[in-house]
Amino acid sequence: MKKAESPLDINLLGADEQSRRLARVYAAMRSGGMEAALVRDLANIYYLTGRVFRGFIYISEALAAPLYFVRQPNHLCGEGLHMVRKPEEIAPLLAAAGIDAARPVALELDSVSYSESLRLARAFGMEAPEANLSPAMRTARAVKTPREQELIRESGVRHTLAYSRIPHLYQEGMTDIEFQIEIERVSRLEGCLGIFRVGGDDMELFMGNVLTGHNADTPSPYDFAMGGRGLDPSIPVGADGTLIKPGIPVMVDVNGDYTGYMTDMTRCFVAGEPAEEAVRANELSVAICGELAAMMIPGTPARDLYARAALMAQQAGMADNFMGHRSHAGFVGHGVGIQINELPVIAPRSKDIIEAGNVIALEPKFVIPGLGAVGIENTYIVTEQGGVSVTTAPQGIIKLD
Repeated sequence: MKKAESPLDINLLGADEQSRRLARVYAAMRSGGMEAALVRDLANIYYLTGRVFRGFIYISEALAAPLYFVRQPNHLCGEGLHMVRKPEEIAPLLAAAGIDAARPVALELDSVSYSESLRLARAFGMEAPEANLSPAMRTARAVKTPREQELIRESGVRHTLAYSRIPHLYQEGMTDIEFQIEIERVSRLEGCLGIFRVGGDDMELFMGNVLTGHNADTPSPYDFAMGGRGLDPSIPVGADGTLIKPGIPVMVDVNGDYTGYMTDMTRCFVAGEPAEEAVRANELSVAICGELAAMMIPGTPARDLYARAALMAQQAGMADNFMGHRSHAGFVGHGVGIQINELPVIAPRSKDIIEAGNVIALEPKFVIPGLGAVGIENTYIVTEQGGVSVTTAPQGIIKLD
């Protein structure tokens, strides 16, 4: 009989699930010529253990199981766990366990600072870091295990439930930020964890993006599909206090992190009757999502999906409005999981190949001057037959009460 995991166990995934994830990590490490690695990034720690802690995980295919070097919290327990105060203690502990601590250790150079990477390298006898673990971790995390897919489906159900309450939150005279605050409140009450994990250091966002009117055509410095001026130059994206007006669409793209794994969903709402041009753009977005979902067959180049979306926009006479107007996003979809921007990337020069178990958010959106942003976004799990959406809110422009 399987032992139930204690809340104090360092590995909340269980041995079998962790082994499935490690197998993908080790395959990616072998491809990059890496024999051992030190995991420090919180998203990767969560991926390998099901929890977040301050410290490090030492992984090597030569070991029976990972070794954990924890700084905080100090109440965790489990096989292979060592409490440490600083990384310089790790190599001596490995040596004491009969592990060759002098061999090169790969580090997450895309997320660890330069000074910390030097410190970690020198703690293992290297003058400087010799291998970057980050690409291997991104590759491993791109294909979700059945357990990860279950968490994403659950997040999709709860995300959709929260969206079903949005039309009832609107009151005449609301601004975009007032509307967003009410949406955030409902999302949190439905169980949204609030945190919006984003990979890299050039994207910031709180809970999501609500855009209406001319603000949707305001470029943002961040690599998001839609921009917006925001409320302050310190976070120049999203709602800016614009009054919601009858007939002008309101695009809602709000956090779907209900399980530690995110879903991404966008829907458009309107008070009164939507303009015909907005309806046509939204219908085109729905059609593109359907076409691309059917194309999500394992082995398909990601760039082919982008090319098809761009062609459909061009054929509809909407190329100038596709993925922006004054500024255009360079992608039409992206992987989703622990972070909102994972592999694969659906972009014109992407080298990614679609695989079964990928989870992909498709967001073919349009910005129409004088009206604002229009379009949908769904999160799909890739199967052998194509993409299956886990975000199932109605896809047409939704009337606000």
